[in-house]
Amino acid sequence: MLGIRTFDPRSGGNMAYKALTHPLAAEKLALLADSLKYAGPVAIYDPHDMVDTVMALLPVPVTVAAVHTHDSLKVGQMRVGQPLRPVVDMGQGVARTIWALDFNHAAMESRLSGLLPAGGVLHTLGSVCLPGHMLSVGHNYLDRLNFATNLAFFRDTAALSTRLVTANYWARYGARAVRLWLRLFDQDGQVLRTWDYDVPGDGQAIIIDSADIRRRFNLPEFTGQLFIHAQGIAGHDVVKYALETRGKGTNASLSVTHDANAWPANRYANLPAPAEGEDVVLWVQNSHALPIPSGSMTLNRMGQDVHMPILPELAPYQTMAVHMRDILPGLSWPEQIEFRAGGHVVRSRYEITQHNRTRIAHLNVQRADLQPDAGITRLDPRFFGRGYLLPFPVPDPARYRTLLLPSPMAESLTTLPVRVDCFDVEGAAGPSRFMGCLPRDHGTVLDVSALATGPGHGELLYDFRDGGQADGWLHALIRYEDRQTGHASETSFGSHIFNTIMTYRGEPQSYVGAPPGLSTRLFLTAAGSEPFSFCRLIYPVSATWHARSDTSLYLHAADGTQIGHEKIAIPMSGSREIWPHRIFGLSTLARAGAGAYVIIRDTTCRLFGYHGRMAEGEGRFSVDHMFGF
Repeated sequence: MLGIRTFDPRSGGNMAYKALTHPLAAEKLALLADSLKYAGPVAIYDPHDMVDTVMALLPVPVTVAAVHTHDSLKVGQMRVGQPLRPVVDMGQGVARTIWALDFNHAAMESRLSGLLPAGGVLHTLGSVCLPGHMLSVGHNYLDRLNFATNLAFFRDTAALSTRLVTANYWARYGARAVRLWLRLFDQDGQVLRTWDYDVPGDGQAIIIDSADIRRRFNLPEFTGQLFIHAQGIAGHDVVKYALETRGKGTNASLSVTHDANAWPANRYANLPAPAEGEDVVLWVQNSHALPIPSGSMTLNRMGQDVHMPILPELAPYQTMAVHMRDILPGLSWPEQIEFRAGGHVVRSRYEITQHNRTRIAHLNVQRADLQPDAGITRLDPRFFGRGYLLPFPVPDPARYRTLLLPSPMAESLTTLPVRVDCFDVEGAAGPSRFMGCLPRDHGTVLDVSALATGPGHGELLYDFRDGGQADGWLHALIRYEDRQTGHASETSFGSHIFNTIMTYRGEPQSYVGAPPGLSTRLFLTAAGSEPFSFCRLIYPVSATWHARSDTSLYLHAADGTQIGHEKIAIPMSGSREIWPHRIFGLSTLARAGAGAYVIIRDTTCRLFGYHGRMAEGEGRFSVDHMFGF
């Protein structure tokens, strides 16, 4: 396991990790580590408690004589195998090379000037800093806005291409000169190209198309990853996007997936075992400038401790396809697989090939910090009604199968006591099914299309009639199959408490602001030709809220200009399908241009949406949950 500290749900992200793993910073860190390697024993001053993360990210070993702190309460605690010593004793050790783990060299010179040993040489992390023009907040290097970074699975081959789509949402927070610094790595981890993408307009569409990039830079075929660094931003430090995968020529593949989680984790879930006739590939993409040692990542049947290693070593930034039948040949759908990634990769994609078509979806972070919460079993129904809900679309059961597979998403969880409630599009309650108190290693899938009486949506929720645990992080994989064409798509997401004025442990959540988060701002692409974009917009309520939503649909042209506005009202517990080309018209979308999008806004309630693409004449489609900002 890579000994790094990345993201903590309570304290937020470790920005030092982001600062050190930026590809440009990683190159400079390698040079610094190489010079320290030949400097003899090094005494480290660790003012920000980052020594474990820094040492884990060094490409070459550095001999550490001592680690010092100025915090008297931390003296004696262990770091990198050594007890912390008081910084006032730094000059008494054998080391003549001092390394202060801070990005401000001048500040460290001033602070340590009287403590350096005779003839001592001071190094800091100042030499690995990004140039000033790449920073959004120049006066505070570790400001979260300076490291709005992410990675995307990016591919362009003879059969498939990818397209990243988002918008300049930072402008609404006051950003005026947004730009993206982009670096494309090939399958071997080699840099194919580095370039800038200027996004000056308020709300301007952002489209990065693999086929366009390949033509523009005269690149060979590639299957790799795209590093994204948003600069000149304000208000929001997360790089959000939708990633489309399309087949070329006669290839009928079509997928739309959500952005990657920018923080590496130790474990991931929501990886299905292959069904008959399927090839399930896990795309393992090294997120760091360090090799991943052979066997340091493993796969196992969810809930079972027999771990099968991924044997090849991965080079820095390398992309590798791992076939589940090669690693776990005895497993099959609906069994689930756990990916123990050891902090080496951000949220991976998996790709399923069936009938010469592929579909792509993402894994989810399995939480290490969560423990079962007995308070969820005692939630007051006056305040929270049915409590935590995971809403998901149920398209016309006569045409589509909707298969739901509950997934444990915390390392500590051993049971999943769940049921599914169905609702029609007008919000009328329909059939309900208790799935049981499922064990962690269950392989139970529910055909919701056989349960529902018509199109609408379902909600997965806790049901403790047979006991069981809950942690508020209830997840499921939902698979959709077209009965006529055989095309399939899938998505996964987690539960929330929806639309209650009382709060419980940060729920209901909001995309912006503190709970209760009773508002909606969602992003939907608006395509004027096939495959058309759409979303299924759901108004879930844990207890009871407004009888109908007050929802606005704002159509924006590719330059960010608003050119259309329509209102809809969704009944409580109901849902609607939103097709921009039907609501605004094909001529209006043509005027909006490539990159047009819709912002779905509601200040009265929180809606939940799933976006997708559909080629109506061909029957191919995709579904994934939407994002907001």
